Amino acid sequence: MSVLVIVGLFAASALNWLWLDPAVGLLGAAVVGIWAFNLLRSAAAVLLDMSPDPTLPQKIADRLEQNGDRIFDLHLWRVGPGHVAGIVSLVSSQPQGPGVYKKRLADLRSLSHVTIEVEARKP
Repeated sequence: MSVLVIVGLFAASALNWLWLDPAVGLLGAAVVGIWAFNLLRSAAAVLLDMSPDPTLPQKIADRLEQNGDRIFDLHLWRVGPGHVAGIVSLVSSQPQGPGVYKKRLADLRSLSHVTIEVEARKP
């Protein structure tokens, strides 16, 4: 970008194109504006805990909600490029250990770190 500004200044001076310097300045402002907009959009996605895969909550529910087990709280957030962490709270009439539920989620490659909480359903 700096090189473009310097070239614009020399070209405006050598060719007497006085309009070239402000034109290059406007081009630079547009490039910086686009970069800033993309940065704001990606930062907002992280800060608002937007899941990069909108189908991931349903995939998790399909694997965990079996035999009367129900998800009553699910939080997902991105922890890095292609990596999602999650906390899943289940209620079950026949609770099993968290490891059993984690194995059901093992094929979801983007799910990097999972915490499973299991509560017994009261009859």
